Amino acid sequence: MPAMPKVKNIIAALPEPEILDLESLKAALADGSVELVCVLGPTASGKTRYAVQLAHVLGNAEIISADSRQVYRRMDIGTGKDLSEYGNVPFHLIDITEPGTQYNVHRFCEDFKLAFNDIRSRGAVPILCGGTGLYISAVTGGYDFRERKPLSAAPKNTSSEAPKTFFIGTLVSRELRNKRIDARLDARLAEGMTAEIQGLLDEGVPPEVLISYGLEYKFVTLYMTGQLDYPQMRERLAIAIHQFAKRQMTWFRGMERSGVRIHWVDPTLPVSSAD
Repeated sequence: MPAMPKVKNIIAALPEPEILDLESLKAALADGSVELVCVLGPTASGKTRYAVQLAHVLGNAEIISADSRQVYRRMDIGTGKDLSEYGNVPFHLIDITEPGTQYNVHRFCEDFKLAFNDIRSRGAVPILCGGTGLYISAVTGGYDFRERKPLSAAPKNTSSEAPKTFFIGTLVSRELRNKRIDARLDARLAEGMTAEIQGLLDEGVPPEVLISYGLEYKFVTLYMTGQLDYPQMRERLAIAIHQFAKRQMTWFRGMERSGVRIHWVDPTLPVSSAD
């Protein structure tokens, strides 16, 4: 899993949610001043559901996943693919490689470009959706592979390569987000997440590789290999996901500080009510 920035013990005030002018967004997509819509947010913020609703409102839209672990086949429960949420909306960059391989930002940039160009060539609207900030920054604002950090929001040397992007952030309070994380974790454990990971071990994926994928795959593998008992696994995993969500928000607020305009919305409201 790509490294996220360290979190300072400072709780920054959340931005105020706004109501999007979807007619203006549609016009910008039509005239080319916007080429890509990006729906981002921390885990358990409802971004996938929001992106699917947005795809229906915009019409003829397809979703490109920006999730560093959903690229792996048979890693479904632990990564929260929830493919049923997409309905009839086409999606890309999910289930494209085998567990045990190391997917990275270089490969994502290549795969994103292919998917983006394919969607645009068919006259459809690409919606990038996910929570892996490194991947999002790399394809929307440029990425310095020597320095291993995102470039500024509008880098002069990559302006012709990065698509003109309209950013939407799904905003939930820290308290609600943590409640959702805990409830979702228990649901996934009940759904068979430990069996899923045992299956990956049984097919020969090395424990150290699964551990390197982080979060669910790290702590459940430690449990399956006898290094943690079940209560320890559940407690430590919940804490790790809470911390991860906080790091995600730190990354997105850092994007704003670099000049990226993120339109934060309340994902509990129907998207159609915003136009």
